[in-house]
Order: sequence, then C-alpha cells, then structure tokens
Amino acid sequence: MTGVDPDRLDDQQLMKELETIHRTRHDTLLHGSNEALRTHNLRMAQLEGEYLRRHPRRPVASGRTRDGARERGLAAEC
Repeated sequence: MTGVDPDRLDDQQLMKELETIHRTRHDTLLHGSNEALRTHNLRMAQLEGEYLRRHPRRPVASGRTRDGARERGLAAEC
C-alpha cells in the first residue's frame, strides 16, 4: 500500500488526501501506466471507504440520486 493507512488519518488529513486523489484522477487515467492506475484505484477506494465508514449518514443532495436525475430529465423536456 502507498501512503498512511486511512484509518490512521485524522479527519482533516483524510479530506486533504481525498481532495488530492480526486484532483489527480483524470491525469492518472489519461497518462498513467496500468500499474499507476491500479494503485490509484486501490488508494482511492481505501480513502473513500474510510470516509464513508466515518460518515455513514452524510448529507445526500437530492439531485445526486436516481429520482433527482429523473426529475432533471423531465424538467429539461418541458
């Protein structure tokens, strides 16, 4: 594994790691080796899993659900 075990990060460190990995995602996908992409996928899953473990009741925007997407689609048709 690369980096500190996510469960050892405090909340601020975890958020910083998540921001960094999301910021570098596109570049890794387009220009990274297969191994770099696999490592990136693994680390991102670990960090996101830790975030979800800590925040199981995080607020969910209605527009980010299937129902919300359907409503947007209907509104766009009008």
